[in-house]
Amino acid sequence: MEQIIGIGLLILLLAFFTLFTYYAPYGDKAMGALAAAAIATFLVEALQSFVIGDIFSLGFFQEAGTEAGLLSGVIVAFLVALTMGVNPLNSAIIAVSCGGLGLIPSFFAAYIISFGVKYLEKKIPNGLDFIIVVIAVVPLTRLIGAGLTPLVDASLLKIGAIIEVATASSPIIMGLLLGGIITVVGTSPLSSMALTALLGLTGIPMAVGSLAAFGSAFINSTLFHKLKIGNAKSVLSVAIEPLSKADVIAANPLPIYLTNFIGGGLSGVIIAFSGLVNNAPGTATPTAGLLVLFGYNPAMQVLLYAGIVAVVSGLVGLAGAYFFRNFPVYNSDFGKVVDEVEEADNFKKPADI
Repeated sequence: MEQIIGIGLLILLLAFFTLFTYYAPYGDKAMGALAAAAIATFLVEALQSFVIGDIFSLGFFQEAGTEAGLLSGVIVAFLVALTMGVNPLNSAIIAVSCGGLGLIPSFFAAYIISFGVKYLEKKIPNGLDFIIVVIAVVPLTRLIGAGLTPLVDASLLKIGAIIEVATASSPIIMGLLLGGIITVVGTSPLSSMALTALLGLTGIPMAVGSLAAFGSAFINSTLFHKLKIGNAKSVLSVAIEPLSKADVIAANPLPIYLTNFIGGGLSGVIIAFSGLVNNAPGTATPTAGLLVLFGYNPAMQVLLYAGIVAVVSGLVGLAGAYFFRNFPVYNSDFGKVVDEVEEADNFKKPADI
């Protein structure tokens, strides 16, 4: 029952934030800011404190990482306001209003309040606007963030807790579904980093997310190379960060999403039984997802399962490329639809570029 509830709530959450990303004003920019804030705080905390600090017993790095993790609310508020067009000074004032608040309450508080601040900036002379922001907006932002905290704890974080429990009781089902969903989300504007940060995932589920994202680098680079979706730079870009080629992926949804779901699901099952854990939420990204695991697990164990996931993901990518070898694909580097792999080679001749 927990598996059904967890996946059902996760699907509802994905539906809501997909609609938010595509249709809310500045939705895609705000979600990008959320993902960036998770990396700038949780990833820094994990690498500095748990990898460098703990492994080498360096108190300076441990302290630096811990302090970074405590600033998640401040950083996300600043980035959200800034990407929505609030001037840097007022963005910073909004950010400091969220000191001590969590990532998600601060995200929503900054998103809501930024509309009002942008209006003030248009109506009030420069130099006077930040005074009003300090007097009125600071307490209002904090009030919104504090008011949202219980709601977030009872909903988003509760979904994450349910998934963690369900993963422990049914690792095959949850590994398959969670790994598949996270890799697909990782190729969409919603971002797997933002999703895992929203849910506050830790432990085995976050390990599933981070290594499934790592495996997606091999799936996507193989698909891009074999199906001639883009040039060599595109292959490298999608391997490092799928979101860098989100427009191309959106133009070729069936081969990329389906192959990623299968490969991510298989990786998820493997990791669910591996014993690996990841206690840094929001690190479901190819490079960082691998590196952060060294802070919580024995290095040889990480390398072993990373190798297994890489091989499995590469094979799934090859299988997907073969299955969709005659499927029409859109190549953004040339702005053309390629009906067959052989035709794609003609587009890359210097005379045509």
